[in-house]
Amino acid sequence: MELDTRTSSAALSEDAASTRETEAKGARRSRVSGIDRALQVIDYLYETGAPAGAYAIAKAVKAPLSTVYVIIDDLVEKNMLARNPDGSIWLGARLYHYGLAYARSLDFMSVATHEMHDLCRQAGETVQLCGRDGDYMLVLAMADGPSHFQVASRVGTRVPLNWTASGRLLVGHLPDEERIELFKRCARTSPTGRAEINARTLSDSAGKAFQERLSIQVAESDYAVACIASPVVDREGQCVATISIVLPEQKVFSDENHYTEQVRASAEKIEKLMGWRNH
Repeated sequence: MELDTRTSSAALSEDAASTRETEAKGARRSRVSGIDRALQVIDYLYETGAPAGAYAIAKAVKAPLSTVYVIIDDLVEKNMLARNPDGSIWLGARLYHYGLAYARSLDFMSVATHEMHDLCRQAGETVQLCGRDGDYMLVLAMADGPSHFQVASRVGTRVPLNWTASGRLLVGHLPDEERIELFKRCARTSPTGRAEINARTLSDSAGKAFQERLSIQVAESDYAVACIASPVVDREGQCVATISIVLPEQKVFSDENHYTEQVRASAEKIEKLMGWRNH
């Protein structure tokens, strides 16, 4: 009987431990689910690039409206999201600080940003660093020129790859067939109506621009705005980013060679400092 009692107590103890473990796992799953939902909300706002209401967010991420309300309130309280006066939701300042901290930890961004500011001073024009985000070009960093010329694309702006000089360079290292399929999928008509949308033509121009280490676009995405870009290529031969001068279109035609030499030299300098260019 004593043995049975000890056995029974041990069994109960094991059952209790098992129950606690199951509950702990359930709690972990619940926390992960909550984190996933929060990331879905943040990703949706990031991908659309505009504030949105709770109902639109809930519909887009396929979550119960009540759940989204709770997540939004929690993230707003933590400054991860911000609530506009009209009630719409946008990304909060805390995310910006995280982004800055992450950018500072990257050797490439440190090197490239320093060169971006040097080029801005030399050229006397606005300079941007751009990267690829799927089917879009993303403005990673920007140095405003001294003039009053305003550039619509600020840091964080995402535009279709076919609209910009940088967009074409960012995929110029890809095989021709892959470039064609990509442009078939992502090419869009630009606000000015001047951006090329034919996939074959875009692929050819992307390949040529990458080989020549130079891409120029004039008023394709914004009226009266031109861009002169050069690729930053890693040791595997892939375009990881571009550096570009953004300026009024009339200046491109008046002194194109001056700007093209400067932007090419800046791209090469970044590659050398990163150890990607040995000549």
